[in-house]
Parts: sequence; structure tokens; C-alpha cells
Amino acid sequence: MTENKKTTLNVRSETGKLEAVLLHYPGPEVENMTPKHAQRALYSDILNLSIARREYDQLQGVLQKTADVFEVKDLLEKTLERGDLKESLMRKICEMEDAQDYFDYLMGLPARQLAKALLEGVPMQVKTLTDYLKEEYYALQPLYNFYFTRDASVTIGKNALVCKMANTVRLRESLIMDAIFRSGLFFEANDVLNMYDISNNDASVKIEGGDVLVVRDDILLIGNGARTSAQAIDLLLHQLCSTAPCKKHIIVQQLPESPESFIHLDMVFTLLDTNAAMVYKPLILNNNPYQTVHIEIENGEVRKISTFNNILTALKKLGMDVEPIICGGKADEWDQEREQWHSGANFLAIAPGKVLSYARNVHTLDELNKNGFSVVPARDVISGKYDLNSPGRCVITIDGSELPRGGGGPRCMTMPLRRQ
Repeated sequence: MTENKKTTLNVRSETGKLEAVLLHYPGPEVENMTPKHAQRALYSDILNLSIARREYDQLQGVLQKTADVFEVKDLLEKTLERGDLKESLMRKICEMEDAQDYFDYLMGLPARQLAKALLEGVPMQVKTLTDYLKEEYYALQPLYNFYFTRDASVTIGKNALVCKMANTVRLRESLIMDAIFRSGLFFEANDVLNMYDISNNDASVKIEGGDVLVVRDDILLIGNGARTSAQAIDLLLHQLCSTAPCKKHIIVQQLPESPESFIHLDMVFTLLDTNAAMVYKPLILNNNPYQTVHIEIENGEVRKISTFNNILTALKKLGMDVEPIICGGKADEWDQEREQWHSGANFLAIAPGKVLSYARNVHTLDELNKNGFSVVPARDVISGKYDLNSPGRCVITIDGSELPRGGGGPRCMTMPLRRQ
């Protein structure tokens, strides 16, 4: 990014060439937990940070070949260098995380040290019997999940949506993203929609970016499950369509509350190209009790709500003929289940037909290869051996032994800010 030049937010598809993206490099916060606290941190296991970072380096290396890459920690530090922005953010964090006693201490930290503390956790200062009996190490918990930057905020058109997270352990991620977007230091946005503020912090309202797919300028695809509520979807639709006349189509896919690998819609459905999608067949194509609902909005009002057999049928009605490619391959339901568990349906498109995936999901990669995608190791892109501007479809593979254990894939780990 050129010094002092702001990036204009603009995302109107899932597959347009990626021009700017937000990442958070996994830091010590990932290891600032014990097995006893892993579930509270939304992990099913603890990670080996050194291996996770080597894998993440491949993701970052590929993205740096094609887009402007912004790092959360850098943006947060620059935001905190502004005294007024620092005070505003600290007041919100201390109030919403019940840590008012730490406000003066945090305000006294220089920007770099404070950014580090907000990401990696603030140890509790045990000064009372109450503190001692809590058996709690942190006054502000580490942000264990922030390397999944997709969830705390979403770019929809030229708007930034700050999500209202389903779990309080992730609340600070949204507060940080709100401060970064509202600072005016880095990005130009038409509007910043904060779902905490809009909902008056209503407990029934929850929405996360892994459930929001910008399919086309007039089509949003949203998952409705453990992390995104119907109330949040209704509220979002009202906000997006109340300010200007528009016609929009919202396709809502109901999701089961378990298993945890179905946590977001992008764990069972992602777009690979303008006419191809990766799908987890048992949930997306087979008969099941989970509805696909089409909401038509015109001039700020809901005109019609109807149901379809599945997402692909709904998209076809709207002029998008999308071919399904099966996560885990067509042959074996066990392979489908195993590979979906390790984010086998979670793809990031960096251009139409050029996508990122984990190398471990071999049956999924084989199915892609049968459908015209050449399989390219990330190191070949980083070294320049493979040119991303080469014609034809490709799937770029990154190693994934540790990163998937956090519960997500390449789409989860990236928040697009701008696409062609």
C-alpha cells in the first residue's frame, strides 16, 4: 500500500480477483491456553505454534503475490497511536469485558505494547481475595481465534460489517475491527455497520463472517446456524436495504447446530469460480431437514419469502448455473465426512477458478483435478515457478497439519477488503 493512500473497500463477489485482504499472523495467543481451557477458547485441541506458522507462511506468501496484504496487528498499533482512538477503544473493551480496573494501566502502555497485550492477553493482577479465588490467569483473555479474520468483519459492496460474535471470548476481535474501520486511517467505506450497536447488544442477535457469502452484487448467501441467528439476518437485511432503493436476493441456508465442523456455511459450501462451487454433499445436495430460503427484497421491503431444494437450485433461478464439485470425492461418504472435518469444503478464491486449499484433503483435490483444476503446491507460486496469471483453473495447496485443528481453512483465515 502506498503511504497515506487509503484502500477503498469493494467486494461484490466471492471469486473476483483479490486486490486487498486482511490477515492476522498467528501469535503467542494461540499457545496461551492449556488443554483444560481449550474448549472455552473454541478449540478441540491445542496447536503447535511453530508448525502452524510455517503453514501460515505459505498462505501469506501466495496472497502477497496477488494482493495488498494488511496485518491486523500493524493496523491496530497505528490506530492506538492516536490518543482519542486509543481511549475510545480501551473504554469499550474494559466496559464490555468487565475490566474497568485495568483502564488506567492499559492507557499507560505505549501503542506497540498495548496492541500486543490486546491480542495475546492481559494477565490478572491479583489484588483481592475475589481475584485470587477466581483461579483465572487473564483479566483480558487472549484472542485465540483471531487468525480466522473472516469472522469478525465482512466487506459487503463498499460497506464494512462489524459482526456480533456468538461467543464472548471473541468479542474483542469485533471491537478492534470497528476501531480500525472507523479510524479513517486505512480504508474508505460507504458505511461501517456495527451489529452490536445496531442491535443494542441484543443477545438473540449473532452473526459471523464465515456465514456470509457475497455471491453477486444483488445476491447474498447467508448461513443460519450455531453462529448466525435469524434475528441477525433480519436486522442486516433491514440495514443494507433501508437507505437506498434496491433489489436484492438473500438466500439463507439453515445449518445443523452440530457437529462443530458445520460451524459456518463456508465449511460446507464455497464458490470456486463464477460457475463452480465446492459442496459437502450430505448437507447441500442430499435430502435433509435444513431449509434453503429465498428472500426477495425491493425498495427496502420484503416482497416474497420462498423455499428451494438447495442453494444451487436457488442460484439457477437467479441466472447462475453453478456446477457442484464434491468435497471428499463422489465415491465414499467416509472420505467426504473426514475431509469436510478438516476444512475440505473451505476454499478461498483469489481469482475466478484459482483457489486455495489444504494439501491434506487428497480426495477433494483429486475431484477438483477431474474437473479441470491443476494442483499446484504453494511453494511453486511463492518461488515464481508457477505464474498465477497462467491460463486455466488451479488449486494452490498449503500444508495443513496444525492450522485446521483450529477449526477452519483458507477462507476462514482471510478477510477480503477489495476484489475486481
